[in-house]
Formats: sequence, C-alpha cells, structure tokens
Amino acid sequence: MDGNRHMTLVGALQVLADLRRDQVVVTTMSAAREWQRLVDHPLDFHYVPSTMGGGLALALGIALAQPQRDVIVLSGDGSLLMNLGSLVTATASKGHNLTVIVVDNGVYETTGGQKLVTTSCPIDLAGMALAARFASVAEFDNLDAWKEGAAAALTQPGPRFIVLKVAPASGDYTLDAPGPMADRIKAFRAALEK
Repeated sequence: MDGNRHMTLVGALQVLADLRRDQVVVTTMSAAREWQRLVDHPLDFHYVPSTMGGGLALALGIALAQPQRDVIVLSGDGSLLMNLGSLVTATASKGHNLTVIVVDNGVYETTGGQKLVTTSCPIDLAGMALAARFASVAEFDNLDAWKEGAAAALTQPGPRFIVLKVAPASGDYTLDAPGPMADRIKAFRAALEK
C-alpha cells in the first residue's frame, strides 16, 4: 500500500454503513461487491451488471425522482473517468439530495486490477468536482480522518462529492451479481414506495 492510501475499501465502506440511515445507496463495480457483504438494506441498488460510469446517472435519476430522499452513489475512479460529463449534469440538475462518493484506488479493480492512467499522470478528482460546481467537496486519504469527517461531509449542502483514497484489493477481482435484475428492480421499487 503506498503512502497515500491508508484505507481499505471495506474499512471506508464500514464507516458509511455505520452512519447510514434511510438513504438510497447505489453501488457499482468493486463498491457493489463489498457493500452487499456489509449491508443488506431494501434501499440498496447494486448496479450489477453495469456500464462503467453509469452509476452516477442512475443515482441522479433516482435523486430527482425522489427529492425527499438522500441518494448516495458509490462509484470507482475508473468508472467516473468513463463518464466525466455526468459531473456537470449532476450539478446542473441541482440535485441537492445527491452524494457522489468516489472510491479512488488507482485501478480498474473488477476487470483485473489494471492501473489507471491517473497513476502515472495524477489528476485531482476533487478539483474536477469543484470545477463542475458541486456545492460540497471533500477528500479523505486515511481512515481516522474519514471516521472523524464522514458525518459532516454527508450533511453538507448538495450535491456533495467525496473522494475516498483507498488501497486496491489484491487478487479479489470477482464481482458476483446479487440476483436477477428484474427481481432486484421490483424489490427496490417496493422499498421506494414505502
């Protein structure tokens, strides 16, 4: 683990799981794998199989359709890079109830751990979110800081953008679908209607 990556994905997600109440949580890629191991909640939607970069757009649609609910999307850095235009769409929509959490591990984890180009040419994802005019932007690169700052970051004006710098998983690149999509959509719709 390099000096800037002091969190594991599971540790970072556990902090969020401990704070989670009744928010909708949309997960993609490696975050989907670990979140469904940590949490079983009717307002979770594991976007698996998914298109890289599609999670933010899906979460934004839910946030706009359900303005009374907070919606969190857990996206990977590789996924975000596949659809950077979604940042501007999220802010232009004024989705005050949307939180984008980017898991920045520097690799395409679910496709085999290939390094992102950003490992040799670092980019500032938080800076991109600021440039896209997110109302609140935060970045955490160690677990203690995330534990201390998570609650405040999640209650800032929205849309919110949070970067969690984590170590890539070593060797566990599997991503199992959490069941048939049609069944998951039906259960998720029922939970939203409550």
